[in-house]
Amino acid sequence: MSTSLAGKRALVTGGTRGIGRAIVEQLLAEGAHVVLCGRGDSDWAEAELRTAGFQNVYATGCDVSIPEHVAGLFQFADAKLGGLDILINNAGIGIFKPTAELTIEDWRHTLDVNLSGTFFCSREALTRMRGAGGGYIVNLSSLAGKNPFAGGAAYNASKFGMNGFSEAMMLDHRQEDIRVTYIMPGSVDTDFSPRTAGKGADWKIAPQDVADMVLAVLKMPARTLVSRVEIRPAKPGK
Repeated sequence: MSTSLAGKRALVTGGTRGIGRAIVEQLLAEGAHVVLCGRGDSDWAEAELRTAGFQNVYATGCDVSIPEHVAGLFQFADAKLGGLDILINNAGIGIFKPTAELTIEDWRHTLDVNLSGTFFCSREALTRMRGAGGGYIVNLSSLAGKNPFAGGAAYNASKFGMNGFSEAMMLDHRQEDIRVTYIMPGSVDTDFSPRTAGKGADWKIAPQDVADMVLAVLKMPARTLVSRVEIRPAKPGK
């Protein structure tokens, strides 16, 4: 793994906290220039990162489920970065209910953010990367994309869909020097899922661990593509 990320231009969705924030910090530490977004006002995240000593970081708000918002996000990235080498699709939500209790809005919102949002962002990135000689798209999925669980119908569907979408996109564009990877973490030490709330965190994957894996796949030589990665706790809680 020898590819330098210094000077690379990256966009990270859902980058204000949790896994996304860890990825942003790792990219900045490697010398990348980063645009990040979150829902609502995200200026505070940029201020925090600059106070911590990071430069070349820019934040804006975006609801990735709305195509017009995504178009604006990428225009913002164009203005700040002058192009795009890396897209990290990390934005996501989880609504966990038995299927009979899911509302139509629950279903639509989960699929719109987790799956359609990934498509909207990828489509914008592909347009830019195809015209610039290539790039890298990393989609943050979940082991829930291959392992269903009770209460996860909407979330499972969105992540199963993301996995299939990622593999098809990889096959569509690998000959254009656009590499696509999807990463499937298990239980991560964030407040995302209520399924593991209140059970302690020592056994969970740290957000930094996922960020380390993202950087590892980004730094693989151009001849090599890691198309999917599974990450799970070494000793899951009982």
